[in-house]
Amino acid sequence: MQPTEYPVQFAVDYPGRQLNRLTTLIRPIMALPILAVLIAITGWSMVLSRVLVILFRGKYPRWWFDWSLELHRFINRVAAYLALMDDRYPSTDERQSVRLAYPGTDSLSRWLPLVKWLLVIPHRLVLAILDIAAVLVVLVAWAAILVTGVYPRGLFGFVEGVLRWHSRVTAYSLTLVTDRYPPFRLSP
Repeated sequence: MQPTEYPVQFAVDYPGRQLNRLTTLIRPIMALPILAVLIAITGWSMVLSRVLVILFRGKYPRWWFDWSLELHRFINRVAAYLALMDDRYPSTDERQSVRLAYPGTDSLSRWLPLVKWLLVIPHRLVLAILDIAAVLVVLVAWAAILVTGVYPRGLFGFVEGVLRWHSRVTAYSLTLVTDRYPPFRLSP
């Protein structure tokens, strides 16, 4: 991980090899089973329960923090796979090429979780536009991988930046592991 002033750190290792063209071609079909698993283990009830625990208990239980971190890592492995950044099928337990780190949760505000969803609306608006651009970039990368077997580094960096921004906003507003407002940037 690169050192950064923001406590949530995210990176995807650039594949320094030829990517599998066949799995790139049929990636949406190959992703269906892992997407079914992901849908089965996530939900809004998890967010509400985190808010209630922090509000009434004043702390984030360590086991829940660890679960949230590993779930967020898994979600990002699936996202990187769908964005063609890694042609290895997303593991449910191995780290693979996606790296995500959270800060400790010792000094979280009790009341801030009630309004974090509202505070991230500007981020969500910008990310909606960036998501459209990222989908277009992934389509261009898809064609490049099919022809050359290589993900163009500039396109990879852009998609990684969008995923990083999503990870920061998610850590702040949904996973609730930091009270530091996320920066408006793609870079680390």
